[in-house]
Amino acid sequence: MLLAVDIGNTNIGLAIFEGEKLKESWRISTEHKRLADEYGVLLMGLFCKYEINSAIISSVVIHLTEVFKSALLKYFDVDAFILNHKSKMPITITQEEPGEVGADRIANAAGAVLMYNLPAIVVDFGTATTFDVVDANRNFLGGLIAPGLSLQAQSLSSNTSKLPNLKLEVSKHAIGKNTIDAMLAGIVRGHACMVEGMIKETEKELGKKATIIATGGFSSVLFEELERKFDHIDKNLTYEGLRYLHEINCKEQNG
Repeated sequence: MLLAVDIGNTNIGLAIFEGEKLKESWRISTEHKRLADEYGVLLMGLFCKYEINSAIISSVVIHLTEVFKSALLKYFDVDAFILNHKSKMPITITQEEPGEVGADRIANAAGAVLMYNLPAIVVDFGTATTFDVVDANRNFLGGLIAPGLSLQAQSLSSNTSKLPNLKLEVSKHAIGKNTIDAMLAGIVRGHACMVEGMIKETEKELGKKATIIATGGFSSVLFEELERKFDHIDKNLTYEGLRYLHEINCKEQNG
């Protein structure tokens, strides 16, 4: 079985595949100081009923890449494939500095190519909200990186003396009648306006309508706020892209 690992700044996504079928997935908090042995013991507990014989790692946290690689080698005898911009992929990165493209964004783009009509815009709602744009010829053109919903909420509450922490949810009105509603209107509705506006601007530059795919933890929060609805909400898109990229890069290992 294949283990797909997506290491983000806030959470680490883990998914088990048997062939092309996603069997199970988990999200754990990213603990930057946790050692390889600690992650190894944690993974052993999670995957005790599975026989893992291959793995792929996408990571935006450089030091945890090697931590996970070491844990998988020691506890599962698996030499994980590390995804980067030099890996074989079903897209051509045309961004000015290919090395700046995060592995998670490469996985999202690969998932879009595998599963959806092109051109496509993948909107990933994580610590940051990112747009990954793939044209009809499978060129990764670049995209957008903005502070995510939780980052905005944390910034407001931690950098002001009177604004509280809040649970992110759809605001009832654009005009907040109390502090919580005003914050939700600004963060959630404001973010929805940014997303919708940037989809419009991106499609203008593409010169045609695109397939809009939302993924990430907060992808469903904004859905009702949009006039232009997402064509698809696919919370497993990154995992599917990683599986596909492992297949492309590790054919001999896959047998």
